[in-house]
Amino acid sequence: MGGRVIKRAYKYRFYPTPEQADQLARTFGCVRYVYNRALAERSRAWTQEQRRISYAESDKMLTGWKRDPETEWLTEPSKGPLQAALRNLQAAYDKFWRKRSGYPRFKKKGRSTDSATYFSNCFTYRNGAITLAKQVEPLDIRWSRPLSEGARPSQVTVSRDRAGRYHISILVEDMIAEHTPTDATLGVDAGITSLYTLSTGEKVSNPRHERKDRARLAKAQRVLSRKQKGSANRAKARWKLARVHARIGDRRRDHLHKLSTRLVRENQVIAIEDLSVRNMVRNRCLARAISDASWSQFRSMLEYKADWYGRTVVAVDRFYPSSKTCSVCGRINDSMPLHVREWQCPCGAFHDRDVNAAKNICAAGLAVLACGDGVRPSRS
Repeated sequence: MGGRVIKRAYKYRFYPTPEQADQLARTFGCVRYVYNRALAERSRAWTQEQRRISYAESDKMLTGWKRDPETEWLTEPSKGPLQAALRNLQAAYDKFWRKRSGYPRFKKKGRSTDSATYFSNCFTYRNGAITLAKQVEPLDIRWSRPLSEGARPSQVTVSRDRAGRYHISILVEDMIAEHTPTDATLGVDAGITSLYTLSTGEKVSNPRHERKDRARLAKAQRVLSRKQKGSANRAKARWKLARVHARIGDRRRDHLHKLSTRLVRENQVIAIEDLSVRNMVRNRCLARAISDASWSQFRSMLEYKADWYGRTVVAVDRFYPSSKTCSVCGRINDSMPLHVREWQCPCGAFHDRDVNAAKNICAAGLAVLACGDGVRPSRS
């Protein structure tokens, strides 16, 4: 059982003093301004001059903005978060050019999580306490779990979500010990009635976190809709609505983390479907349930945890007929409507629809590993 060094982030909640909260608010505003202005300049350069602006050019622009009397307030926060904003914009453009995401969007106050990244020269870490640049007192961090022994933070990201909660993400180098190798393989079929069905026959029930809090969510949305725009009461109602959404998101992530950790610990190979969630949520009848299931987030958790602990996650082509194929004889049915939950193959095998699909996904995943290619239905 070996181990390797990886970069890992630990996230904690902290409670700033009024002075720290005021300084962080100004920092968040400066970060948002630099990101939006750099995005506007890059868009203008491409539209009018057909020219791309590099990160180095954007950094020179930032120096000029600091010297401009109209924007000299950009010198108030530390330089690190402003440079990190330019790096984030560059990363967004890189993803766009590789066709992995859409064109970068402008950041609007109150519409997304505010964040600021501090590099190693912009904060101090002494005796288990973190002090950000241009601040006197260390942050009041609630250390829910300790950092790895001897870890030295190389970067921290401070954020404030729409519910008004402050978090700090600490990036460190950590030694991860791989799990003991095992012969167990697993196929995972995603669903809504059962969140996941495993090839072992186990069905993981769907907690439906959003549906449990739907009454509270609807009430908070009704209260918000009645408030006058721009008023203090509307801001308070928006904060209460954000608290409900935060509660739903926290419970969902906690459940998915526990499930993904268990599956990675118990199995050497995990086969999943390569689902196109973006297209599936276009079904207005199922969009809410699919979004609440958060299949994409679960897959991401499985993949990075498997990479950490020496496991393998393989994605089976989304067009593979896992539900229509008999896992015993391999016969493929012409159709399999969603309302059919159990069926019997002419070979005599009786199948639960989801368990049968999970078994087929497991077999297809092993075939992908053996052949090094996707598994798709044969052409007629």
